[in-house]
Parts: sequence; structure tokens; C-alpha cells
Amino acid sequence: MSTIIKAGSIITGDRKGGILANHSVVVEGNRITRVVPTQDLRAAATDELIDAPELVAIPGFIQTHTHLCQTLFRGLADDLELLDWLQRKIFPFEAAHTAGSMYSSAMLGIAELVRSGTTTILDMGSVNHEDEVIRAVTETGMRAFVGKAMMDINDLYPKLKEPTKESLRSTRDLAERWHNSSDGRIKYAVAPRFVLTCTDTLLKEAGEMSDSIDGMLFHTHASENKNEVQAVRKRCNMENIEFLDSLQVLSGKSCLAHCVHLNEHEVAILKKTKTNVTHCPSSNLKLGSGFANIPRLLQHGINVTLGADGAPCNNNLDMFREMRLTSLLQKPVHGPKAMPAKDVFEMATIRGAQALGLEKEIGSIEVGKKADIVLLNLAQLWNPIMQDGDLYSSIVYSCGPENVDSVMIDGKWIYRKKEYMGIDKDLLIHTARGELTQLLGRMS
Repeated sequence: MSTIIKAGSIITGDRKGGILANHSVVVEGNRITRVVPTQDLRAAATDELIDAPELVAIPGFIQTHTHLCQTLFRGLADDLELLDWLQRKIFPFEAAHTAGSMYSSAMLGIAELVRSGTTTILDMGSVNHEDEVIRAVTETGMRAFVGKAMMDINDLYPKLKEPTKESLRSTRDLAERWHNSSDGRIKYAVAPRFVLTCTDTLLKEAGEMSDSIDGMLFHTHASENKNEVQAVRKRCNMENIEFLDSLQVLSGKSCLAHCVHLNEHEVAILKKTKTNVTHCPSSNLKLGSGFANIPRLLQHGINVTLGADGAPCNNNLDMFREMRLTSLLQKPVHGPKAMPAKDVFEMATIRGAQALGLEKEIGSIEVGKKADIVLLNLAQLWNPIMQDGDLYSSIVYSCGPENVDSVMIDGKWIYRKKEYMGIDKDLLIHTARGELTQLLGRMS
């Protein structure tokens, strides 16, 4: 049995930037098998037919930096800069997690991500209970790279760390159990948290581990905050990116979150090593970290992608907000023509797929790729009245989660006509409130 989606328009999301009017997408199993003019389509009686001429089909959004383990802490860590935010709030919260609270946190995050059109994430967990994050990803149908946070130094909060050998052992165990699980929908990313929480040995061996298993990634934070950069310089006698490069952990399989404060030599290193950068504008602004010079990175041929980061340093996990901010932040500095909507849309889709090494599988609506498809309703008061205008502009500058009608991941409807297919929203909220109350009680 196949699913046929008759859409008014299809933004293919391929490198040609194709937009197809009055076309249909045919999905068989978890793959896109045809993209054809609707008038040429012949549907069999057994097919599921989605007749939606008023909707626009787009590839699902790909967020290359999230923290599902933190969703439960939304609104509990406002108005702090990065290192204080970690020491005073986030590390104590994460240390208080149980399996139950971790599962609820991950489920909350996934439900929000799906509702706003995200179908794939690169997620960094905490030191403990990573199995619960993976359970939530498995049950909900989200596509994800998962990875426990690795920390063998934590002067900020000593209770949240583990010996180097144990961090490496538990990470390898998780990777061997979960990488390429759920028919390849779940993969693993080795995730040392950031330089200040990791010994040289942990960072280097984590990089070697990611290289040892096909399709695994190396995921960390870098150069997010001026105080962090200064502390790294003091410890390592070099800049953040220079230090990571000296350990030989940077490559096309590396995804670095933030990269706000870089010098020219560091930019050159990122280009040389083909390292991917994840831009998290809302998080960088809320923590007072600044914002990355994205046009400079793109001009050097560096692959830049997008992520919402975690709920306590953003308060939303919405890719539409990240796309809009990505464009608008750069215009006062680089001029109004900087960061056009189409380029930003690519950062949220095909460039994200490239960073994950999955550009042949996801990131665009093309024959042979996995069926990760989002249907948007652009006939809203806040969207341009003329639907034959610039669809990229409408999506990047005007849309939000309220425009998302349906979400398909791996050929299955996860969210259909604004209703979750496998998540009881009310029960989730009720359970999460109880888990958060208990977690805060454990901290008192």
C-alpha cells in the first residue's frame, strides 16, 4: 500500500531549489517513489490518498543541535549568562533526573518539535539516563542522532561527571546498542559536552570512537561565550577550534554547536577540516552570548545548519523562529540582501542532512529518499495573501507551528491534521508536571 499526497505546491528542497505546482508525491513504505504532475497520476483503490490542493509540501526540518533532556526545565533558567546558567541551574537540574523525569522531558521536546515541522534532530543528552531519551525517540517515530553527554571534568558542578574510562565505556555501549536501530532511523553521535568539561584524553578518544563506526558523528559545543573562550585559552594556551583541531577531532563528521566567537585562523580550520557548524540564534541571544557571523562562514564554504538548542536557553524548539532570526540578525550588519529566505530554508533542510551525512537519504523531496514530509497551510491571516508569490519568504518570515497541518516521518504520519497520532498530549503534560515537581523536591 502506498500513500499519495496531492499538494498544491511542493518545495523539493533540492540544490536546484525547485518548486512544483500541482504535483503529487507517492510514498511506498518509507521511501518516496514518484513525484509527478497530479494530472498524470493514476491511483490504485488501496492507496491512501491525501487530497490537499490548499497545502504546500516541504521536506521536514532538520535540527542539528537539541537537548531533549532539558525540556522539562523551560522557564526555570532565565536571565543568566552561559557558565552561570550551567552551574546554578542546568547541571543541578540534570543531576536530579530520574528515568521517569528524563523520559517525560524527552517526550515533551519531541512533541513540540514535531508540531513545528522538525523530523530529524541531532540531540545531546545528559550524563545519565540516555536510554530514556532513546526510548522516547523510538516510540514517537522521530528520526534522531542521539548521544549521552560525556564529562570527566566538572568544576562547575562536580556531582555531574564520571571517570574518563567509564564515560568512554558507557558511550561505546550505547553506540553499539543503538546506532542504526529502528531500521536505521536512530543513529548515534559521540557527544563530549565541551572543552571545559572534558580532559584531553576524553575528547581525543571520543573523536577516535566516532571515526571507528561508520555513520557515527562527533557532536560538541564550541566558542559559544566569551568567558568560555577565555577559560579555554587559559587552560589550553590556544583558541577553542585550534585546540579541537590539535586533538584531530574535527572533520566532515563533526558538528560544532554555536561558534559565535571565532578568529580568522579558526574559520580557516573549519573550512580545511570540513567541520559543520550549528547556528542557534535564539539561544545565543537569550544567554547574552552574541551571534555568529554566518555570512562569513558561508563565504568560506563552511556548512552551516540550524538548531533551537534546549528549551531553558531558548524557551521554544521552533525551527520557524530560528530561520527568521537567522536571516534578520545578519541584515543590520551585512545589508538587507544578506541571508535570503531560500538560503536559510536550505540551512534548515538539505544543509542539515549534509551535516549528518544523510543528504542522500533526507533533506529534500526527491525520488529514492526517505519520506520525511511536512504539509503546511499557508492560507492564514499572517501569511501573504497571494499564494503564488515567494513561498520561501512566506515560510521563513511569516510561518510558525500553527501553519503545520501534518508531519510524516519515515513514511508514517506522526502528526495528522493538527493531531498527534501516537502522543496523548494531555496525559504527557499531566505526567511531566508531576515529574518536575518530584525533581525539584529532590533538589531541596
